[in-house]
Amino acid sequence: DWLPWSLLLLSLTCDTGAFYVPGVAPINFHQNDPVEIKAVKLTSSRTQLPYEYYSLPFCQPNKITYKAENLGEVLRGDRIVNTPFQVLMNSEKKCEVLCGQSNKPVTLTVEQSRLVAERISEDYYVHLIADNLPVATRLELYSNRDGDDKKKEKDVQFEHGYRLGFTDVNKIYLHNHLSFILYYHREDLEEDREHTYRVVRFEVIPQSIRLEDLKADEKSSCTLPEGTNSSPQEIDPTKENQLYFTYSVHWEESDIKWASRWDTYLTMSDVQIHWFSIINSVVVVFFLSGILSMIIIRTLRKDIANYNKEDDIEDTMEESGWKLVHGDVFRPPQYPMILSSLLGSGIQLFCMILIVIFVAMLGMLSPSSRGALMTTACFLFMFMGVFGGFSAGRLYRTLKGHRWKKGAFCTATLYPGVVFGICFVLNCFIWGKHSSGAVPFPTMVALLCMWFGISLPLVYLGYYFGFRKQPYDNPVRTNQIPRQIPEQRWYMNRFVGILMAGILPFGAMFIELFFIFSAIWENQFYYLFGFLFLVFIILVVSCSQISIVMVYFQLCAEDYRWWWRNFLVSGGSAFYVLVYAIFYFVNKLDIVEFIPSLLYFGYTALMVLSFWLLTGTIGFYAAYMFVRKIYAAVKID
Repeated sequence: DWLPWSLLLLSLTCDTGAFYVPGVAPINFHQNDPVEIKAVKLTSSRTQLPYEYYSLPFCQPNKITYKAENLGEVLRGDRIVNTPFQVLMNSEKKCEVLCGQSNKPVTLTVEQSRLVAERISEDYYVHLIADNLPVATRLELYSNRDGDDKKKEKDVQFEHGYRLGFTDVNKIYLHNHLSFILYYHREDLEEDREHTYRVVRFEVIPQSIRLEDLKADEKSSCTLPEGTNSSPQEIDPTKENQLYFTYSVHWEESDIKWASRWDTYLTMSDVQIHWFSIINSVVVVFFLSGILSMIIIRTLRKDIANYNKEDDIEDTMEESGWKLVHGDVFRPPQYPMILSSLLGSGIQLFCMILIVIFVAMLGMLSPSSRGALMTTACFLFMFMGVFGGFSAGRLYRTLKGHRWKKGAFCTATLYPGVVFGICFVLNCFIWGKHSSGAVPFPTMVALLCMWFGISLPLVYLGYYFGFRKQPYDNPVRTNQIPRQIPEQRWYMNRFVGILMAGILPFGAMFIELFFIFSAIWENQFYYLFGFLFLVFIILVVSCSQISIVMVYFQLCAEDYRWWWRNFLVSGGSAFYVLVYAIFYFVNKLDIVEFIPSLLYFGYTALMVLSFWLLTGTIGFYAAYMFVRKIYAAVKID
């Protein structure tokens, strides 16, 4: 009966544009009301280092004011700031000089020119927003399918932001004239009221026009050159450059409703692939899981029936199999404290990811509320410490641990400590580059306070109750003397197990991973959370099954040391994620410098570690339940 559910999920994903985030209300403008244009940041997928808008010598307003930001925006490197563009609702501007008098152009010093030239050659994009809508550049691609010129079809695609400039035959040109095209939707009102308007799209056409071709007059308005005879504005990094920054504003009426104004930004990538891949992986996983379940259930029934036959006890005891290790299967492993701490962090991650994806699927964390996703994830991780602590404490007690305070401290600091350490080292490098992607010191202190002020006490609280609770009851007693483990076959090796166990879960989510990677590294929006929820459920199912199969084979080979091994092997898909990340780096990104590469692999390491904890935890708990079930079903003398 998964079909109606999946249809419900898909109907939710299709409508994400339609219902809006609580707290984001539309702003109504009257004729000639000012529409404020703000700058967010400069980004480049080649360097992965965002910079704030005024790190380059753009025209500045009289007073620079930065918007107060939430945690997610700070971590993403957004620094939202006001700009000197004067845009009035539904009022056209032919051409206006942004700063500098008509007879005095802006002069860039040699230093500034070099910096601008460097940013242009690194493919930087500028991101502006008007009424919280990001600016987009329209790309019209002619797809000439029939070879007939008349039947050329235009494919319209959008790019986020606009290019800072372009290079042509070793010369560098700056886009110094921006033609803003804003679309409004007219709201219907009663007869006597004046109309109100809402901004529904924000496009820009950047142009490069050299100083000599722009004619400016006293009132800071200007005339654009006619036709195509103008030359672009070159930036020579070896000397001072003079230029005008100019802009024009054009308004068009649109029948896009305010509620669906984000759709243009979100349908930039192909959704067809998505459907295909999701259906593909659903079918494959259900098929495989059906086969696995049938085999395991039939084999187990046969095993249990054999083991429970009273009459020919002598024959069955000669057999090999998982019943023989019943006296050792629940023998506590080495380092029980570290194992339970890692599993506690895994539970914490699992709860956080589940809630975030579910809430995002309901449209509450859409891209229009900037940074909401990151902020929610951080806070949820802190608050889920209770569940993490509880499960870790209970497991530690089951594994005959005694030092609960040390165990709780280990749970609260092991995984977050590694994450914080890696992020801190990477942050030092970003600081050195003066990028806005560096987390400011106050934010870092705030995060530390959250960790030690919210997360740590909650983990302790959960751990205390988990440790006091009745431990998990194991159905068979453990022998005093450990049994000898027979020599294992080559395919029971840990690494082979990781390779075998990782394929199925990775195959189920591999396309989704591509979209997530491009959202992180190529400044795309990721919004298909309904799909993601489906993929997450498939991932949980496939991890649990693979883990059960692996632990069954291991016990049949009379190797009872399954605790750590199962945790490692269940997280096998993380190894494939690492391989995929390297492939993505080589094939899709053109990162050449050292620091961007370091950032990429640093953050990839964090993703792989978190993913391993997540899948390992899912697999471990599935296997633990399975082992307790099968040993409860056989009679043991």
